[in-house]
Amino acid sequence: MPRPLYTLMALSYQAKSTLSPIETKKILISHESYSNIVIDVSLEGHREKTGLPRSQVVEDELEEVAGQRIYVVQEHHASHLHWDLRLEMDGVLRSWAVPKKPPETVGVRRLAVEVEDHPMEYASFEGEIPEGEYGAGLVKIWDRGTYDAVSVKESKIVFTIRGERLKGNHCLLRTKFGGAAKNWLFFKMKS
Repeated sequence: MPRPLYTLMALSYQAKSTLSPIETKKILISHESYSNIVIDVSLEGHREKTGLPRSQVVEDELEEVAGQRIYVVQEHHASHLHWDLRLEMDGVLRSWAVPKKPPETVGVRRLAVEVEDHPMEYASFEGEIPEGEYGAGLVKIWDRGTYDAVSVKESKIVFTIRGERLKGNHCLLRTKFGGAAKNWLFFKMKS
């Protein structure tokens, strides 16, 4: 079996599935199949507004898994190069824009600006956002994997990343830097 990368929470997927549309199921997608799959999840209102298509999931590629959540970093060549850190929380991807390359070693701290939550489908997005659209530019996956939340508080999130590039304990710490509550520090912690 291929090395597993992601656990996704699907709230409604349609294929050869026995799940009802409102049933929740944790699923594991293998590395080889991940790039071609988009999972239907909550945020139906967002999907209706954007016209994103409903997706198909091949049942053979799914396995039940508990406890792991999606982690992804997308390199985003918009008006300014930045990296989008996304963590699965409560059925959405909680998101931060990181202006410099994410911290791969202890002692490196990066500003991470909290942005709006994104639908789960964004975890697999790579491609060009057209000119005139919000965030126009090239987006590619820089790192992906799973994470476990160690501690989630209003102003501090500690989590263990199991990515292709980033691994180990990391922290997001809310700051008052620049007078904005949306500013966080993102850094790797000592093991």
